[in-house]
Amino acid sequence: MTVDSLGSGQIAGVDPAFSDQVVAQLEVIEQRLLDAAVARSPFVTEAAQHIINAGGKRFRPLLVVLASLLGGRPAPEDVTRAALVVELTHVASLYHDDVMDEADLRRGAASANQRWDNSIAILVGDLLFSRASTIVADLGVECVRLQAETFARLVQGQIAETRGPQPGDEPLAHYLAVVADKTGSLIATSARFGGMVADLPADQLAALSAYGEEIGVVFQLSDDLIDIASDSSGKTPGTDLRAGVPTLPTLLARRSTRPEDARLVQLLAGPISDEAEVAEALGLLRAHPALDEARTEIARRSEVARAHLAALPDGQAKNALAALCDTVITRSA
Repeated sequence: MTVDSLGSGQIAGVDPAFSDQVVAQLEVIEQRLLDAAVARSPFVTEAAQHIINAGGKRFRPLLVVLASLLGGRPAPEDVTRAALVVELTHVASLYHDDVMDEADLRRGAASANQRWDNSIAILVGDLLFSRASTIVADLGVECVRLQAETFARLVQGQIAETRGPQPGDEPLAHYLAVVADKTGSLIATSARFGGMVADLPADQLAALSAYGEEIGVVFQLSDDLIDIASDSSGKTPGTDLRAGVPTLPTLLARRSTRPEDARLVQLLAGPISDEAEVAEALGLLRAHPALDEARTEIARRSEVARAHLAALPDGQAKNALAALCDTVITRSA
């Protein structure tokens, strides 16, 4: 449901004219993202456009656009600005994440820290954060406050992830809190920004925030499942296993006290560098009840997200937001 993935330009559950309207707005946003990353020197411009040019789901701009269409006739420029703010914030965070994770690849291309170095990647992320701050200033004080609060959650989520669960923390609860802060918060802000530029009332803005946070968590949890279950997603299965990154299926599996799961629990204790052991862990996980548990939890949370839409006005935009609840399920099925 984005510039990259719409293909025919159709969104499930809505009419073609509405889909065309959404796609047209997303195409404007895509070009403006590149414009926002232009700097004084060609080198900085290249580095700042690096991740943008690699593509992406543009899930956050999509939510801004759809939420904005719940109202009357929002100003297209305000919709574009709001979408730029959330996507620039997201892209900037990826530069910093890649440094912290010592990543070699991002969206199939060399990560910025790998292509240049850590210092350049960090500074480019800072530049993009500053561009987002400049743009949000044109949307008013309430949007500036929301952006600042969201940024604080992103940082706190990253710190919590970096430190890991502390004594007394339940690992799965800790992980879900990190996902809510690192992923859910900005997606919630995306939906709320769309409603704000459309001048929706407070109760509908609250519903959009709740929907966005829940669907954001679902989106990340479905990625967790894809990393284990899919050989046809375009991603290399077991990436998180190699890095020792906890995910919903692995955390559920690690809870097992069954004797037959001892080997799997041992493999999941840390990063797996041996490819034969990665393959072994994937095989054991794919046959483990944890995978069905994860699917059930993703489906449950998707329905929680859908329930938040009840407060919103009926129409094509609401139908499209509801369709996203189905999309996050089918992508990880």
